[in-house]
Amino acid sequence: MIYFDHLPLKKDILDALAKLSIEYAFQPIFLPDGKTIYAREALMRPTQMTVTELIEQYMKDGNLHVLEVATYFGAMQEYVLRGYTEHVCLNSFPSERFDPDEIQAFNDYFGDMNGLGIVELLEYPSISEDACRIKKLAATLQDLQLAIDDYGSGLSNMDFVDLCEPDIVKIDRTLLSDLDKHADKLKNVGELVKTFHSRGIRVVAEGVETKEEFDCLVGLDVDYFQGYYLAMPE
Repeated sequence: MIYFDHLPLKKDILDALAKLSIEYAFQPIFLPDGKTIYAREALMRPTQMTVTELIEQYMKDGNLHVLEVATYFGAMQEYVLRGYTEHVCLNSFPSERFDPDEIQAFNDYFGDMNGLGIVELLEYPSISEDACRIKKLAATLQDLQLAIDDYGSGLSNMDFVDLCEPDIVKIDRTLLSDLDKHADKLKNVGELVKTFHSRGIRVVAEGVETKEEFDCLVGLDVDYFQGYYLAMPE
């Protein structure tokens, strides 16, 4: 289980973090060879409820910021303990941002991430344009990449892409499942990839579950791949 009491954070946030009982799993994101790991996405795993239940509870209580801080500090602790060296994707609510003291505490504790950090903006529950712009600026200044999660699901659409100007877009599984069997899906995903590439945005295919899907996506020049066909979270 992740502990936070030793972190250089304010007492109120430490007290809130102490109430959490969470662990983290990491799912690899692969290059087109299907073998080389480019990044690992940190996935929160509460020990007493599902992650959806936890987020809903904290949304209701107006405490999403606590989960934002927990993800960054908790996932990075686990990443370091495991000795990973690839890029790390840290999920981030598009309505939340760190205050200056939290930014300083993160930098003091973890140091320079050497360009390995990827801030992955989720597709829910709401979007703050100010928070997104601040995260874009912070990513640029701190040599981090910005990614948009689950494109085609929730709030993740082209307007969100226009607002955030990300380095990476992750296409949701709903758009690419069984695309080897459906010409319209194959065409749609291919056009999305071309559109994003024309804007200098790299593409992750999420939820790849079969060899046939993987082969089709490689043929569409998708940059990275994530899904159970390649590797489960661990």
